[in-house]
Amino acid sequence: MGVKIWLPFPVVLLASQLLPGAAGFTPSLDSDFTFTLPAGQKECFYQPMPLKASLEIEYQVLDGAGLDIDFHLASPKGRTLVFEQRKSDGVHTIETEGGDYMFCFDNTFSTISEKVIFFELILDNMGEQQEQEDWKKYITGTDMLDMKLEDILESINSIKSRLSKSGHIQTLLRAFEARDRNIQESNFDRVNFWSMVNLVVMVVVSAIQVYMLKSLFEDKRKSRT
Repeated sequence: MGVKIWLPFPVVLLASQLLPGAAGFTPSLDSDFTFTLPAGQKECFYQPMPLKASLEIEYQVLDGAGLDIDFHLASPKGRTLVFEQRKSDGVHTIETEGGDYMFCFDNTFSTISEKVIFFELILDNMGEQQEQEDWKKYITGTDMLDMKLEDILESINSIKSRLSKSGHIQTLLRAFEARDRNIQESNFDRVNFWSMVNLVVMVVVSAIQVYMLKSLFEDKRKSRT
């Protein structure tokens, strides 16, 4: 399975290449990652989570024969939460307990084809409420303010939530676009290949037909002198 190594998010790509099977994420609210999983290999990632937070994992297979992968999500205690086989995409949301969650992508069933996989993590309730309450103790004389701090905070959170959803939707649309483009390019190559095969067959059949017709009209009788 590999050793858990904690790295800042920009270094995950390098770590996944140097140390297959182990990578880590900093506790960010929203992060996405695209990587190539070779045939016959398994890649696992670890995400630290606090108690009573929300973890949402969404993944898609963008390229590769069959567009399928095995997915496994385990709790910090090693209990299997999700196990899917030969799936092209999936979305899972769980309420977390404190600890490191492990999720793996398994391509060991494939002996030839590598897979390009996109996944996104959305983390909610990561202790922001406590931070929001902390800054209030530094503000004095709130009775003299004409507007309520709670209303401002609610508006800011609403805007932040909508911006986060917009970014999430745009990320998913890019992933769908990448997968559709890969499928179209694969179909284009197949159409070209079989078109060439049909063209060669037609030329060979035409040559055989011309030869057969010529042989029918040839006078094979020997002329007497």
